[in-house]
Amino acid sequence: ELCDNLRMTTIPQNAFQGMNNESLTLKLYKNGFEDIHSHAFNGTKLNQLILKDNRNLRRIHNDALRGATGPDVLDISSTALESLPSYGLEAIQVLNATSSYSLKRLPPLDKFSSLLEAVLTYPSHCCAFRNLRTEKQNSWLSIFGNFSKECESTMRKPTNEIFYRDDSYNTSLWSAEKSTYLFATDDETPPYSYSAIFDDSEMTGFDFEYDFCQPKILTCTPEPDAFNPCEDILGYSFLRVLIWFINILAIAGNFTVLLVLVTSHYKLTVPRFLMCNLSFADFCMGLYLLLIASVDAQTSGQYYNHAIDWQTGSGCSTAGFFTVFASELSVYTLTVITIERWHTITYAMQLDRKLRLRHAVPIMLGGWIFSILIAALPLLGVSSYMKVSICLPMDIETGLSQAYILLILVLNVVAFVVICACYLKIYIAVQNPELVAANKDTKVAKRMAILIFTDFTCMAPISFFAISAAFKVPLITVTNSKILLVLFYPVNSCANPFLYAIFTKAFRRDFFLLMSKLGCCKSRAELYRMNYFSAYTSNCKNGSSAPGPGKASQALLLLSALEK
Repeated sequence: ELCDNLRMTTIPQNAFQGMNNESLTLKLYKNGFEDIHSHAFNGTKLNQLILKDNRNLRRIHNDALRGATGPDVLDISSTALESLPSYGLEAIQVLNATSSYSLKRLPPLDKFSSLLEAVLTYPSHCCAFRNLRTEKQNSWLSIFGNFSKECESTMRKPTNEIFYRDDSYNTSLWSAEKSTYLFATDDETPPYSYSAIFDDSEMTGFDFEYDFCQPKILTCTPEPDAFNPCEDILGYSFLRVLIWFINILAIAGNFTVLLVLVTSHYKLTVPRFLMCNLSFADFCMGLYLLLIASVDAQTSGQYYNHAIDWQTGSGCSTAGFFTVFASELSVYTLTVITIERWHTITYAMQLDRKLRLRHAVPIMLGGWIFSILIAALPLLGVSSYMKVSICLPMDIETGLSQAYILLILVLNVVAFVVICACYLKIYIAVQNPELVAANKDTKVAKRMAILIFTDFTCMAPISFFAISAAFKVPLITVTNSKILLVLFYPVNSCANPFLYAIFTKAFRRDFFLLMSKLGCCKSRAELYRMNYFSAYTSNCKNGSSAPGPGKASQALLLLSALEK
């Protein structure tokens, strides 16, 4: 026993060699150890190796246990170890690594061939040991499919009839009453002989009743919870394929819209400005999906060994920030777009009340500040992105965290109600024949209102299950929520650039004009240019013959251009 010696910083080679030939229990706790050298325990027979509470111990050399027998028990709790040695773990039956927060990765599982009990720091590590059996037991179970009846009969037999075991000849594993088979000839095969299956070395120490009928099951704590089940990030195989399709569409589609709108030589109108903001928000959602899909592909099948690095690292925090920022900015922008369309229709003939770019900029600036603030709160301790592998703020342990989640959900529901109300107003206005003649923007408004309503209908399942979970009455598991994450959560980000921009005539015109600058599609660009000026001339003539100021005709021209 060696403890409370803070001046000892290393354990050198052969530090315990020659102590004795008996099994040792080395209690080396609460010292100043920082490093354990190669062959540090050479020549020892270790029963227990207790290294707990060496809070500065960061490294055990891979060959530290080389030359030693054992240990059966290894205790590295409350240390700063970042990894375990690659040699000497085969004999360990009990591993205690509680409060070892730096130990985020485990060695290959085949190193723990004798492990029976593990007390670890992180629940995800126990996923690695779930249903794991010792190496010998796996070989037995792979050969013997069903020994339940034999085990039952064995356990019912009196003591003197239990299977015979002779250490000098370990293949003699049949009952004492059939011991005559010990002297059987080559033509007589004993009914319980395993010599044809196992080598003598494999049968060393084997006891049928104890080792096979009462198999040793590995136990591990702490067990994974409902937020972190034993599965990869996406869980389902079909989601791995689908998420790549959706994130590529979201990134490519929104990037194209941003590029075309920003480089267009036409005047930046309020609808174009709002579409730029919506495309940027949806582009960020695509980046989130790309990050999740990439990490899932890299950690597939071994997420338990990467879970802590991912969920506690900057990667998950970045992904979580992107998705909350993108989601809130997208909802905010869709709400502003709907209100702008309703305002345009309601006050179509009152140009002094028209929403100008100088009004839209501060409105969207407020949306950006709000979205950044909401996304940053989990980084400041209000809820957390580290709770689940998909990096959403699902931590509702404290009242403040629960209020934060409910605030987001309530605001989204309010936005949905506002959009529905505006949609209803727009629909009523479109049905008024007096307004139809005067307003060239009704088709655009109607189309946008229907699309926005459809987008929020897709978000309804997410809001429903999220609100129930926020009140600590979850109606869906984290595993199943990943289906919502891929099938519903990002669909708007994937569809918006196509429904609001790419499929419109105005966008196609801007796209071909941009391509013509690069030397492509010049004939198509010229055709769109001629059609635009033809429409401009026609609107100017109609505006000059109509009563009222010329500004009205210019407004109608811009709105008709938006429709195209």
